[in-house]
Amino acid sequence: MAETLRTYCLNGVGHIVLTRAAEYNTITPALRDELAQAIDESDRDEAVHVILLRAEGPAFCAGYGLDWSTSGQAREETASSTGHRRAWDSTSDIAMIGRFVDTYMKLWYARKPTVAAVQGWCIGGGTDMVLCADIILAGESASFGYPPSRVWGTPTTAMWVYRMGLEKAKRYLLTGDEIPAATAAKIGLILETFPDTKLAESAIAFAERMARVPINQLVMLKLLCNQTVENMGMASSRTLGMLFDGVARHTQEGSDFVGRAQQVGFRQAVRERDDPFGDYGSRPRKSDNEPQGR
Repeated sequence: MAETLRTYCLNGVGHIVLTRAAEYNTITPALRDELAQAIDESDRDEAVHVILLRAEGPAFCAGYGLDWSTSGQAREETASSTGHRRAWDSTSDIAMIGRFVDTYMKLWYARKPTVAAVQGWCIGGGTDMVLCADIILAGESASFGYPPSRVWGTPTTAMWVYRMGLEKAKRYLLTGDEIPAATAAKIGLILETFPDTKLAESAIAFAERMARVPINQLVMLKLLCNQTVENMGMASSRTLGMLFDGVARHTQEGSDFVGRAQQVGFRQAVRERDDPFGDYGSRPRKSDNEPQGR
């Protein structure tokens, strides 16, 4: 039985619901593997015409869980038994991150249309995931962004330019600024927003409307649209994004960030990164439980 999500099919829609609400649905290896299986199963199920990805709790996905990911790099950089620090292995690194990217891209390469309904935070690795969906809907209070562009990462699926154009992608990636849902819809990062209390029912109604179309029509039309982006070089951009993500995590600044996370905890390290910008978890907060993922 899956530990990070649940699935069911209703009225032609295959529902995939992330269920780690208390952890803001941060990305773990278990979520990666279970999500990959769920997408594949929905894509094979002839009762499913459309795949709807949504989440429980206050956030859709607050990125990678920094507790395990920073700890992993810290162990990697620890001196070996010979007393020498092990050099970064770029091929092993790209294979590691590639396992996550392959899962996210299943939303793109699934034969059937994929729709994502986003509430709350969708940042860092959460955007690597959700931007691969065909259609993104969001609650009015949702927020998007890629704060790791400030230190320790680059977008691995590299979908930003393809979704909203060159200059707008640069504007948000070169600052890492937070993007409120209304702005995200205005600039083309997502399709549409709904009142928070109406998001789930609106997304389900939209997916069920699409599911009235025969599967063969949906498959052909999705492929026709996606092929345009494929011909623009998306696969090459994705490869570069995965490689640069590894490079960014192993620059001096990236290593310093990991070291700081080991000293003071990953939440504090992220707050120190974002405090000068005054956004994400560094805004005035109602509690100490703001998500702080990568």
